[in-house]
Amino acid sequence: MDAPVVSIVAPAYNEAENLAAFLAAMKPVLDGLGDPWEIVFVDDGSRDATLGLLVAARASDPRIKVVGLARNFGKDVALSAGLAHARGRAVIPIDCDLQHPPEVIPELVARWRAGADMVLAVRTRRTEEGWLRRTTAGLYYAVMRRMTQVAIPPNAGDFRLLDRKVVDVINQMPERCRFMKGIFAWPGFVTDSVPFQANARAGGRTTWSPWKLWRFALDGLFSFSTAPLKMWTYVGILAALGGFIYGAITLIQKLFFGIDAPGYASLLIVVLFFSGLLLISNGIQGEYIARIFEEVKGRPLYVVGKKFGFPEVVAVSEIAPLKAETKPAASREAS
Repeated sequence: MDAPVVSIVAPAYNEAENLAAFLAAMKPVLDGLGDPWEIVFVDDGSRDATLGLLVAARASDPRIKVVGLARNFGKDVALSAGLAHARGRAVIPIDCDLQHPPEVIPELVARWRAGADMVLAVRTRRTEEGWLRRTTAGLYYAVMRRMTQVAIPPNAGDFRLLDRKVVDVINQMPERCRFMKGIFAWPGFVTDSVPFQANARAGGRTTWSPWKLWRFALDGLFSFSTAPLKMWTYVGILAALGGFIYGAITLIQKLFFGIDAPGYASLLIVVLFFSGLLLISNGIQGEYIARIFEEVKGRPLYVVGKKFGFPEVVAVSEIAPLKAETKPAASREAS
């Protein structure tokens, strides 16, 4: 089989309802590119029939590859596993639920052949999401742009095209807190964008609960910004200044106007307020310390349970390496 030019990386967690529709929509688009291709599915410890359906699809089409993780490690880790196993000169991460339309792929490939190293698929509208989620997402990325040194583009998710040299850089990034939007943006290179309108899910329900979204937002902020730590220096200065001013006012009132010092109510309010600030500060420090703790343990990013369609013999206990071996970037053929 010819080496693939385009690799599709598709993490899958309990996507049994969507796989048939996904493959039916994807294959004609990839065949229309006129280049060898592969689809690397990463089963992220699914509890339904996802893995069995993927193995069956592999049996009917050798261009389909399957990586089965030993348990659920999360989408960003599964996506990292797919990038480590993809062999194409252009790699396109995409969701299995058809929210990312495969029809956009030819335009991504065309922009790549025109010279872009990364081509973002940028949402023109987010009408498939509720007002609250759209608003909070906009505010979050506005904060991220001001608090990080990495330019994370708004309305651009995992759906994008990555040149092989970009993938090789990402595969050398071993951090276990995988905020992929920031990781994608960190290497730089020449970037282009293609607008698209996301679809509704083909089937099933999303597993992104409000709590998971909150944790995802914190992971992004704490992984790519030290501003939450540094800001407490200024909060402490302002608090000390406020305490000094309050003490001076109280002293002037007592010495010059004979007004008694405030009683227990005001004292209790001040104590509770500054105690709250201290606890918030400790909590933010704890978030960073917890991430340091995860990194220094040196555990592998993920564990592969099974592989289908890869030439090497794989044991069930195979463990992913911390760092992928760097490969020279292949030269791009003329379109």
